[in-house]
Amino acid sequence: MELSTNKVFLRKTKRGKILKIVREHYLRNDIYCGSEACEICPQMSHDKILSSCPKTQSSCVNFPHYIVPDTNVVLDQIDVLQESVLCDIVVPGIVLEEVKNKSSSVYKRFRELFSNSGRRIYTFVNEHHKDTFVERQAGETVNDRNDRAIRRAIEWYNDHLEQSQKGKKGEKQIKVILLTNDADNLRKAQEMGIVALTIEEYVKSLKDHPELLDKLAKKFEDTDGNKPDLFPLHLSPSQIHEGVCSGKLLRGSFQRSRENYLEGFVNVENMDKSILLQGRESLNRAVDGDLVAVELFPEDKWSAPCGVIIQDDAEDPGDVVEDETGLLKSPKEVEKVPTGRIVGIIRRKWRQYCGILQPSLLPGAIRHLFIPAESKIPKIRIETRQAEKLASQRIIVAIDQWPRYSRYPLGHFVRALGPLGDKNTENEVILLEHDIPHSNFSEEVLSFLPKMPWTITDADVEKRVDLRGITISSVDPPGCTDIDDALHARRISEDRVEVGVHIADVSHFIKPGNALDREASLRATTVYLVEKRIDMVPELLSSNLCSLRGGVERFAFSCVWQLDNEANIVETKFFKSIIKSKAALTYEEAQLIIDDSSKKDDLALSLRELNRLAKILKKRRIDNGALVLASPQIRFLVDSETHDPIDVEAKKSLETNSMVEEFMLLANISVAEKIEREFPEFAMLRRHPKPSQTNLETLVKAGENQGFKINTNSGKELATSLDEAIKKDNPYFNTMLRIIATRCMNQAVYFISGTLQKEEFAHYGLAVPIYTHFTSPIRRYADVIVHRLLAACIGADGTYAELLDKHSTSELCKNLNYRNRMAQYAGRASVALNTHLFFRGKAQEEEGYVLLVRKNALQIIIPKFGLEGTIYVKDKAGRNKTAANFTYDEHNQTLQCGKIIFHAFDPVTVRLSLDTTNVQHEKLVFDLVKPQIEGFNVPVKEAEKRKEPPTEGKKKTKKGKK
Repeated sequence: MELSTNKVFLRKTKRGKILKIVREHYLRNDIYCGSEACEICPQMSHDKILSSCPKTQSSCVNFPHYIVPDTNVVLDQIDVLQESVLCDIVVPGIVLEEVKNKSSSVYKRFRELFSNSGRRIYTFVNEHHKDTFVERQAGETVNDRNDRAIRRAIEWYNDHLEQSQKGKKGEKQIKVILLTNDADNLRKAQEMGIVALTIEEYVKSLKDHPELLDKLAKKFEDTDGNKPDLFPLHLSPSQIHEGVCSGKLLRGSFQRSRENYLEGFVNVENMDKSILLQGRESLNRAVDGDLVAVELFPEDKWSAPCGVIIQDDAEDPGDVVEDETGLLKSPKEVEKVPTGRIVGIIRRKWRQYCGILQPSLLPGAIRHLFIPAESKIPKIRIETRQAEKLASQRIIVAIDQWPRYSRYPLGHFVRALGPLGDKNTENEVILLEHDIPHSNFSEEVLSFLPKMPWTITDADVEKRVDLRGITISSVDPPGCTDIDDALHARRISEDRVEVGVHIADVSHFIKPGNALDREASLRATTVYLVEKRIDMVPELLSSNLCSLRGGVERFAFSCVWQLDNEANIVETKFFKSIIKSKAALTYEEAQLIIDDSSKKDDLALSLRELNRLAKILKKRRIDNGALVLASPQIRFLVDSETHDPIDVEAKKSLETNSMVEEFMLLANISVAEKIEREFPEFAMLRRHPKPSQTNLETLVKAGENQGFKINTNSGKELATSLDEAIKKDNPYFNTMLRIIATRCMNQAVYFISGTLQKEEFAHYGLAVPIYTHFTSPIRRYADVIVHRLLAACIGADGTYAELLDKHSTSELCKNLNYRNRMAQYAGRASVALNTHLFFRGKAQEEEGYVLLVRKNALQIIIPKFGLEGTIYVKDKAGRNKTAANFTYDEHNQTLQCGKIIFHAFDPVTVRLSLDTTNVQHEKLVFDLVKPQIEGFNVPVKEAEKRKEPPTEGKKKTKKGKK
């Protein structure tokens, strides 16, 4: 039965009229309790979720019971609640609603528990039950009213269950207890006769599960009278707000230095340079990613980054001195940058962190240090009674608080991932550390996939251009199954060539707003690791129905040009099509067909025409100022059974790589122009901001020191300078210079056209005024949005509200940029992991070059493998090699060790081996072999210490390689 309660509000309009607003709140008397023990509620058996015999045994409660956590227990102790030992949980609707409003991540994790039938978690809709709904009283806060609603629900449950169980004899009756850490809520519940415990009391009472104590999030006060403060007090939110509004404080995102734990930076919007932070007090308990309030120092107190690598456990910071104020001093005067200190935290961006336990040396201790895998995260103090067991595991830890008296933040153990060094465990660490969504697709998501068998109907053909008779082919890396794009070229007259780029029509299968679409937008991109791929969309789409495989009919979105013989665009058409690719080729296979002059079939002619036009397009693009940059990339050959890397080599690029790239670029530019013209306020585009002159200084100095002037006034002048910087005696020099140039660039980002001026649309690296992503919708969600916009442009589909909402699409762009960046980092981490696996148990000498000269190190690159590493000239005593006498020349960027002077791009010979002495951070070690420097080159016995076999000259190296 449905009842209702009315609330009447009076509101005064701008014109002075009084409006009476009536709000109805519907109440029911047929909302069931969900207990199998209940004989009053007439619910069906499938509604009876809570057990008639709760099994959880607590020494504090000597009767069978259901538990009700309040909102703060769910928010703060979700790691405890996720443990399967806690069953028969009643969740009032008001708790679920509050958690949803306060933390979407916790809400998602909490909701996932409900699907586990063994946990027996029941949502009681207290806000619509006539006996449990409570009105907010005069002067009562929302929080107090909600706590009262929770207590009222428990009171009703206990009365209801008591009435239902009156006839039972010889059995203890089931009751409901409250778990809360709110002192006021606890007191009031106990005054009402409700059994109420703190979560700590309840967990400690579960005698058979001591491991749960490790998972308790501990909330500490910000000071401790017995301990001296190590950090300044943070300003209150109101003080921060006032300071930001007045301009005395700045707000920005904090980034901790990977190389120096006593340095960090804050990126402030509309500031050209980041604000430098130096010393513990200035960092003031900020964790990487936090949104912070910063006080900028007067210009006479600005400093410069010290440029020395200092790890958190370093005992000797070398040339850098930390004074009594905690500020780092650089030994030489260099260009100073804006410097300041953190005075408050606006929003924490804490997450769960992977790493290892550093057990205490005290026997029987429960307090230990956790060392995160990510070097930018500080160590975390935790309590655990499983130190001996966890010492050989990768574990996950969460931060609870960082008090002023503690050098490190305080946290709690969440779970163990697996054995240290295990390949599956380490891959899981990579995914978790880079926030890569990688769980299986949910049943709700999969429900929106097409039903199989799927076929193309006559109705589908009528709506599309039929291109199944044209010789279309795809060209991709070996083993590629998610084929996004295919190409064709055919001559239509002596001076005209028709060229088509055909892209998988993913938007046909993913409709806006459904669960499949929401999941794809969250994941944003497919993540490629060495051994596996984390798909953005389910495999049925990525590797089957959307993949433009050879010999099968597929839906496509086509961009078709008429080009003249000089690759100038005469006409452009966009339409949805049906294609049947004649061949799915690898780059090598396509190159062989192009090079084989005996082949005269349609496929060979198409590929040769595409290749000819691509060369013209590339030359024109470079002549216009497009940059040809470089980055060291390696490719692993993997054992088919063990999946371990058995060989590694630098990636090679063929003409066909460039051929595909040129037409993908041309399609992206053409589509960008079309959607921006039709939707000038809502087009999703991609821009590459021009790098600042400060960013380019490293490149300019590197060129100057080798006798080349690198002109950075424009992209065209930079491209010309790089082309002219060639050394005949060092064929790899130009590549290294381009690698340095790549690192000076800003990241390209997605944005919405209506949020920026047109002059800001430009893509600096490509030297084009407008650009977007259209060609990879299987693996990039941005391309799906662009497909929808383009479909609306040509009348193939309609728009929808969110597509033309600048705020929602701008927020989407933020997620796309973040996920894209994390995917890149995860890919690099996967390469590093497999590099370590390849070099485990071996030492190998290789030729390399000095890429960069640092104050206390040489950055080395190995062209054969595309690998990079660091050779330190001074480190902790006995930990690595040392050079007793070395001098760094800041101006000339040289490092003198004894009689040898190192310059950037100097050739060297290094020994590569894996250092396994640090189980947390196994690393590939670069030992200098040539040139020989007294006290600097590491003898063979050092390799033995790292448990690697020593090398005995080139003969053994070659044998090992073979």
